[in-house]
Parts: sequence; C-alpha cells; structure tokens
Amino acid sequence: MLKIEAVNIKKYYSDRLILDIENLKIYKNERIGIVGLNGSGKTTLMNILSKRTQPDEGFVKQYGKYDYITQLDAIDDSHIDPKIASEFGIRNKDVKHLSGGEKTRLKIAKCFSKNNEILFADEPTNNLDMKGIKILEERLKTFNGAILLISHDRQLLNNICNKIIEVHDGKIKEYNGNYDDYKYQKKMEKERKQFEYNQYIIEKKKIKNAIVDRNQRSANMKKTPTRMGISEARLHKRSTSARQAKLYQATNALHTRLEKLEKKEKPKSIMKAQIDIPAIGELHSKIVISGDGISKAYGDRVLFKKVDFQIYNGEKVALIGDNGTGKTTLIRMILDGMDNIKLANTD
Repeated sequence: MLKIEAVNIKKYYSDRLILDIENLKIYKNERIGIVGLNGSGKTTLMNILSKRTQPDEGFVKQYGKYDYITQLDAIDDSHIDPKIASEFGIRNKDVKHLSGGEKTRLKIAKCFSKNNEILFADEPTNNLDMKGIKILEERLKTFNGAILLISHDRQLLNNICNKIIEVHDGKIKEYNGNYDDYKYQKKMEKERKQFEYNQYIIEKKKIKNAIVDRNQRSANMKKTPTRMGISEARLHKRSTSARQAKLYQATNALHTRLEKLEKKEKPKSIMKAQIDIPAIGELHSKIVISGDGISKAYGDRVLFKKVDFQIYNGEKVALIGDNGTGKTTLIRMILDGMDNIKLANTD
C-alpha cells in the first residue's frame, strides 16, 4: 500500500541545487534508512517528504497520518499513553528537570502514543542510553506502517531497515536490504566502476598509440628516388599514395573509435576530514581530575551523594549510566570547576 509519493522534486538553497528527484514511492512496512554525507540533504529530504518543507518544484502526496521524531521540536507530556510512557521510563516527571536522554524518550513515547501510519525519525538515538535504544528498536520493529530513519547508529540501521536510500549530489539511489547490505552493494559498485575505468584508460591509450603509429608510418614513407625512371616513378608514387590513403582511412577510423568510446569517470574517493587539535601543555600530575564528596540534587531528586573519584593521567574514561542519572551534569560540574573537584594544571 502506497504511503508517500514524491514526483519531480527540486530544492534549491540560493543557487545551489540540493535535491533533484524524479520519482520516489514509499510503501507500508518499508523501513527505510536515509544515508549520505553531512550536508548532502538527508534532513531536507525528510522534511519535504513530511511536508514540513515545501519543494521549489514538484509535489508530495501522503496517504496516511504521520509523526516525526526530531531533536529540534519543543516537547510536552500531553497526550501520552501511560503504558508507553512507563515503557520508556517516563513517570509524570517535570519536563524542566528532565535530562537530554529523558526528553528524547518523552518525544519518542509521545510519537508511539498516536495511531499513525508513517513515522519519520531524525537521529532518534541521540542522548539515549543503551536501554532506551533497545526499547526504541523494539518499538520500531513492531510499528505498523512506513518508517523513514536518519541515523549514524549502524546497528540500528542493520536491525530495522529493509531498504536504504542514499542521497548524493542531489540525487537519490535505492538499495534493498539493511545497512550492511548497502555497504556491500556500494563496494561492488565501486569495484565495477574502477574496473570499467581501468578498461577505458587501457582502450583509450591503445587507440591513441595506434593513431601515432599510423601517422609515423605515413610520414616515413620514402619519396620517389631521383634516379628512378619516369614509369617506375609513377608506379612508386601510385603505390605510396595508395598505402598512405589506406593509412589515412585507418587513422580516421581510429579517431572515430576514440570519439565514440564511452567515457568512464574515475571513482571518487571520500576525503577524510583533517582535524587540528590545539596543543596543550604537558601534564605531570599522576591524577588529572579528582572529586571529593561530590553531591548533586534537583529538589528531591538526588543524582549522586558524597561521591569520590580519580582520573589518572593517560586514562581513557567512559562515563556510562541510564538516562537521567547525572552524566551530563557531572561533566558540566567538572568543566565549570565546581567545589570539591580538582583539575591538574598544565605547563
């Protein structure tokens, strides 16, 4: 059953063509991952398909109600199914005191509280802990409708998607399967294009060499010897002219082959980002960050109480925990240089 149809879509930002899509159809129970480089137009495509953004040309038709999980929209706790709210760990909490992950859970719970047939989700796992991602994944698997998903979480794309749409240079291309299937198909495409390009270069060089060879052979044909008789000279000239004519015809044929040779573009490689990290002074302290009796609460809600910790020089530390347990709060306390938190000085 058709849920979304987009025809002759074009979208410009200034004079730059961001999207140029002839036709796209999305059906019920399709779980589509939208992938592409940053800035390629993934979110723009999602917004056009959801009619949040109007295309400059073309039209979109929707056959069913939709909801949209995004990090940008304001949230509230109205119209949420209590059972779904409980499933996502939302229990009548004040929105003002929710962590980033809890706010994301609230948005997701609100979307699944509605009986919609199309679900758009733009980076829905941002700020979610492992438990929240698992709950979201199970909900997506049982959703009775079409899903369009943008995510950098490859595991989520593998577990949910049965189709991938790649946005590249304003165009889209569809691949059946999940993210790993897409990557394999892309690898095969690149290898095939590289092979075709190599064959093109070999054939082009072969034709050019043949043209040079025939031109040289024509130029090297000897002129009529001066001591040759008139009759012999005529025969020699006639023979030379005939051979030069054949070489000329052969050269023209080679030029025609060269002109008609199907051009193959060299496969492009994605340039890796170069990040310059400013140099910092050398740390000589054994302990670079320490906390002594750290406590933090929001009203009656205690995040941590009289906590001690040390982070040693050279350690790579991961801060983990469920949404709302105070991970971001602790990081902010460290950055703000709160009381009872000590940071080692650099040279």
